[in-house]
Amino acid sequence: MLSLSVRPTLFPFLRRPNPRSFLLKPLSSYATASASASALTPPTPRTPCLPEHTDDPTPLPPPGYGARPALRRRATALVPPSAPHLHRHLRWFLADASAPAPSTPTDPTPPNHLLLRAPLDEIEALWLSHVRDRRPFQYVVGNEHWGGLVVAVRDGVLIPRPETEAVLEMVGAVDGFQGGWWADLGTGSGAIAVAVARMLGPSGRVFATDVSEVAVEVARLNVQRYDMQDKVEIRHGSWFEPLEDVKGKLMGVISNPPYIPTGDLPGLQPEVGWHEPKLALDGGKDGLDHLLLLCEGLSSALKPGGFFVFETNGNKQSDFLVEFISTKWSSSFCNVEAVLDFADIKRFVRGYRR
Repeated sequence: MLSLSVRPTLFPFLRRPNPRSFLLKPLSSYATASASASALTPPTPRTPCLPEHTDDPTPLPPPGYGARPALRRRATALVPPSAPHLHRHLRWFLADASAPAPSTPTDPTPPNHLLLRAPLDEIEALWLSHVRDRRPFQYVVGNEHWGGLVVAVRDGVLIPRPETEAVLEMVGAVDGFQGGWWADLGTGSGAIAVAVARMLGPSGRVFATDVSEVAVEVARLNVQRYDMQDKVEIRHGSWFEPLEDVKGKLMGVISNPPYIPTGDLPGLQPEVGWHEPKLALDGGKDGLDHLLLLCEGLSSALKPGGFFVFETNGNKQSDFLVEFISTKWSSSFCNVEAVLDFADIKRFVRGYRR
């Protein structure tokens, strides 16, 4: 179960009765007797990390012995020296998988005594899924850091990418954006919707749509996580379909739609092609199926002077869309242009309703 807490979760499938506190029960190193549980307020995580585990956690003796060193040895053996990113992930993983054992006057614990936040076998299985099955680390930990947020993600929801953060700068450059109504189409995790909502003024609002029920569920969780319920409304449906009541009233439309050509999907790296949802990746034969649908609905959705920005697969798609919109709808749109990402690829197309 994904957490409402901004402190991220590493085991989204474990239920948590209280997302604000961690219940840890200190145990003897090699004994089964346990003491009463006590709440522990964890430090700010360096990376997405574990929730509390509601059963007895696995104890760790003082450094050098016990479960954590054993986990480190076994996990490190699976990481080749040529994969420094996995060593970095492992350091984060181990740091966030453990916590100091709480002590009370009646139940003292040894100095530096640590507890795992879930059974050792479950922690090791999650690490194996990342190393051997190429499962994205964001799915393993249940979160991604994006746009100043800790965004909950899970299987079935596209992981937000760093380059997409550029849309936030573009939104912020629109005159009067703070008081407008915005649409985030194909919202996925809701990352864009939440980040934009946090930039808006009292009258600003974001309507976010997605055809995936899984995405809608996760997006609503992220809206609640950042207490944006009064500014973000998540609607289930395809593209503009759920937005009939705001047609012609939108200051801006944002979308990061599926844009990868179908024939390119088998060549994606395993973390993407094997695990991320095809629904969020497959843009049809040339990758333009959904982008063209978005273009068709823009003029009726935006109010005069309204702004739009779409993410694309790169130079070829962006050049085509700029020409297509400027030619077919020259009377409806102006200042249509491609925008470079940090790798100098034409990653975005933006423009304004006349």
